[in-house]
Amino acid sequence: MKPERQNKLDAVKEFDFTTQDFERVRAMIYRRAGIALAESKQEMVYSRLARRLRATGLTSFAAYLDTLDREEIGQEWEAFTNALTTNLTSFFREEHHFPILAEHIKKVKAPIDVWCSASSTGEEPYSIAITLCEVFGTLTPPARIIATDIDTNVLNAGANGVYAIDRLDKMAPERARRFFLRGKGEQDGLVRVRAELREMVTFKQLNLLADEWPISGSFDAIFCRNVMIYFDKSTQGKILSRFAPLMKPDGLLFAGHSENFSYVTDAFKLRGKTVYELDPHDGAGKLAMQRRT
Repeated sequence: MKPERQNKLDAVKEFDFTTQDFERVRAMIYRRAGIALAESKQEMVYSRLARRLRATGLTSFAAYLDTLDREEIGQEWEAFTNALTTNLTSFFREEHHFPILAEHIKKVKAPIDVWCSASSTGEEPYSIAITLCEVFGTLTPPARIIATDIDTNVLNAGANGVYAIDRLDKMAPERARRFFLRGKGEQDGLVRVRAELREMVTFKQLNLLADEWPISGSFDAIFCRNVMIYFDKSTQGKILSRFAPLMKPDGLLFAGHSENFSYVTDAFKLRGKTVYELDPHDGAGKLAMQRRT
């Protein structure tokens, strides 16, 4: 881009946003949430955080970031993290995983425990819940789903379970009728996940970088899809090593289509189609299996 064009763009911005400000944001979100922002994300960061400056009444990014540095914890840190978190999801996204989950569940003992570790607005955990209902042939299967995310806004949306009806456009009509209730009157154009499914899913805030995770259990499956792409390899390895002890010996780990854990950890081995299982012959995976048997 020509210098004069860049200066023209900068001139129309509501707030000053320097390269130093952007580098501070990158360092702060990495430290807080493990998100490695690319250098190309400067305009995205400006757009999303400018809303926070307006909300707080601050007039510069430097002042806003200084306020965060002084607080260390608090509501604005939560808002900062929420603003920089990307939440792209849909019902039965990467659809090939759900028949694999169904076949796996048929082979294991109930009750079933599944952790969806990047639940966003709830489409993924509810897709898991639907799959479990279909396996057991009931709206109340012997199953528990823990749905976590760092973003409190999307967790609230997921717990509410209300969606625009066009979110179901790609879903088979019979499945949609069975698991969703259509809104009427003022709620026309909306659907809500049936209460039985909402009762299966527990939404909790969880930062995958936190020293302690507010969950326990031995999971038949962990979904960690399309979130590791925001972390560097070192962070990915640390998170995966913490997954291993939380899984049953035959548990499955589901990754996103663009994620490859084979060169990140020895605890898991690729089973196929971005699905991993514990490696009984190596490190953390072997230790996890010993603990669970």
